Amino acid sequence: MKYRKLGRTGLTVSALGFGASSLGSVFRDTNDEEGIRAVHEAFDAGINYVDVSPYYGLTKAETVLGKALKDVPRDRFLLSTKAGRYGADEFDFRAERIASSLEESLRRLHTDYVDLMFLHDIEFVPASIIVEEAYPALLKLKEQGKIRFAGICGLPLELFEKLVPRLEPDVVISYCHYSLNDSSLLELLPLLEEKGVGLVNASPLSMGLLGTRGTPDWHPASPRLKAACREAAELCAARGADIAKLAVQFSTSNERIPTTLVSTANPANIRNNADWVDEPIDEELLADVLRVLEPIQGETWPSGRPEYNGKIGGERA
Repeated sequence: MKYRKLGRTGLTVSALGFGASSLGSVFRDTNDEEGIRAVHEAFDAGINYVDVSPYYGLTKAETVLGKALKDVPRDRFLLSTKAGRYGADEFDFRAERIASSLEESLRRLHTDYVDLMFLHDIEFVPASIIVEEAYPALLKLKEQGKIRFAGICGLPLELFEKLVPRLEPDVVISYCHYSLNDSSLLELLPLLEEKGVGLVNASPLSMGLLGTRGTPDWHPASPRLKAACREAAELCAARGADIAKLAVQFSTSNERIPTTLVSTANPANIRNNADWVDEPIDEELLADVLRVLEPIQGETWPSGRPEYNGKIGGERA
């Protein structure tokens, strides 16, 4: 497993991180015991960073993760959770709710602190709430020693372009913007590097776009984007390769991106993902897949308020 520095935090994170959303049965019905084994398998494979949120499975993911972490030495892993989003349309970024949310998460996770805490999907509320109340609440928790570092997360890259200079967070989570079909996260790197902001990349499979099983009905991507990703996955399959392997290798190979989160409740899957990080990438296959995806490269979808989605239908769509 490769390890990299996470911005100015001083933390060293594994190139592959464990996204615990799957423990909340977000993608399929999961067995809690199997999910717990997946967490332990991740640690055994060299993964040292785990991310979760009370939103995933409506607290189920945190509850299952807490059971998995109970008997693991606290210095063996880095842990992040989130606050502010609690349901599909349920957001609460008031300072008192952020504080109580953390206390609830700590109880479920069986720990007295988290290494990183993120405000979850902040593109759904006015920036003033984040700047004037929510982020200062995180800084207060940091002063109290309940969190070590504070951050923000969301989908639109414009979110970070506008708020990173104002907040100067310790860390950010960006998802679906550094994968085979969308590498537009590279545009954001100069700003993050200038500010020393740690970067967590997530969803190398673009929330299921990159696969042969077909994209979930709820996926917000356009039919054109879904079709191109399916074509790329079928190209890999025709050559006896798995696009998931290529995608994980692509997303974890860039030294400027400290860690990439993958989510699975299957112990064998997380072991495979970890092993792939250390294997050489098939450059010929990669070139052919990128050629198939070139017409839709960087295409994304709107999320949240209009002011963060100005480039949808423009240079990123």
